[in-house]
Amino acid sequence: MVLLAGVLAVAACNPLLGKQQATYGKDIVIGVPISATGQLAQEGGLTRQGYDLWADWANQHGGIIVDGVHHKVRLVYADDQSQPQVAAQVAQSMVSKDHAQFLLGPYGTPNSAAVAQVANQDRIPLVISNGAAPQIFQQGYRYVFGVVAAADQYVAAIFEWLANENPRPKTIALLTANDAFSLDLAQATVRDAQEYGLKVVYEKQYPAGDTNLFSLVAGAKTTNPDILINDGHLLEAIACAKAAADVRLDAKLFIYALGPDEPEFVEALGKVADDAVTATSWTPQARYTASFGPTSAEYVQAYQTTFNTQLEPSFVTADATAAGLALEAAIEGAQSLQPQRVREALARLDVDTFFGRIKFNPQGQNTYKSILIEQVQDGQRLTVYPPEVAVASPIYPTPTWEARLGLPAQAPNAKLPGTGHPPA
Repeated sequence: MVLLAGVLAVAACNPLLGKQQATYGKDIVIGVPISATGQLAQEGGLTRQGYDLWADWANQHGGIIVDGVHHKVRLVYADDQSQPQVAAQVAQSMVSKDHAQFLLGPYGTPNSAAVAQVANQDRIPLVISNGAAPQIFQQGYRYVFGVVAAADQYVAAIFEWLANENPRPKTIALLTANDAFSLDLAQATVRDAQEYGLKVVYEKQYPAGDTNLFSLVAGAKTTNPDILINDGHLLEAIACAKAAADVRLDAKLFIYALGPDEPEFVEALGKVADDAVTATSWTPQARYTASFGPTSAEYVQAYQTTFNTQLEPSFVTADATAAGLALEAAIEGAQSLQPQRVREALARLDVDTFFGRIKFNPQGQNTYKSILIEQVQDGQRLTVYPPEVAVASPIYPTPTWEARLGLPAQAPNAKLPGTGHPPA
């Protein structure tokens, strides 16, 4: 009794001895095909940043807890070379050789669709971060979920905003990359344009990854469109904006499927980036109330600290972090690492995060996600719609290039060849 009393006294004096040490189990292995090379390497890098931020957050907060046991997250990356067939091969290898228990998606619709087929076949839960095409979720897959809204909801949100603007636009010039995601988006753009009384007067495709769009934009200028839309990716958006400035195409609005919501767009274009508009899944200004994971402020701070930058994360990075949070919430909700039970937990998931609400429809897509409209103003990416989350009023119509950049430089006077008789 004396000995027991002494032990209790020591424990009372040292609170650390009174705390039970956390029990850690095996790491949770999660496979992530990612585009480290190829035409999607830029977006692939941003996607990896988002996954790394999530894994760091989860591990720093005790990992994922299942039945009282803490499990750290271990992400296994492999390069899919921006090719769908390689993404599928990489995913299969992760499951069979690396023993990945779950999968997180690569960037883009084609690669995500390829990985989705593998995940469903092997009955491994997959959470897609940056694949928005509805077709992925119309295949009857049971193990595939996506955190972003359907691609066709994005441009519709912009048209809804423009319907109340004055002067109301009437015509559209549409440029489209020829990859699956961009072509699907272009179909939705044309369909939604008709619903909102807009006429597509110019429509051209270009090879995905093309960075010289001068001739196509010059052709668009001849139709004098009210809106110029580029359904493509970041590098193509930069090329389109530069060409629009070079040819002085004065539209009332410039819309890009991707680009203005990424820091690199402004960095590459400077003042030319101003007034560009995009619809996006997330912006740093949209301060959703988070019941799970970091708050918006904590997320932005973690990004800036981790990557030693003053820039704010893009939606691509945030999408990836949201996918990780969805998987984490499902595992903890299932209180199991069994794929079937985690799949069931994903199907019934309904959670509020820094990213907004994550809840999947019966096909596995997050159709409950709000769409935000972002515009570059004075080099800053600002949320301008819907009004309840806007931090600035939209600039519409867009000022002319002359008003924004001044008169184009005059070509030097031609130097005429010498005159007179040729030398004898």
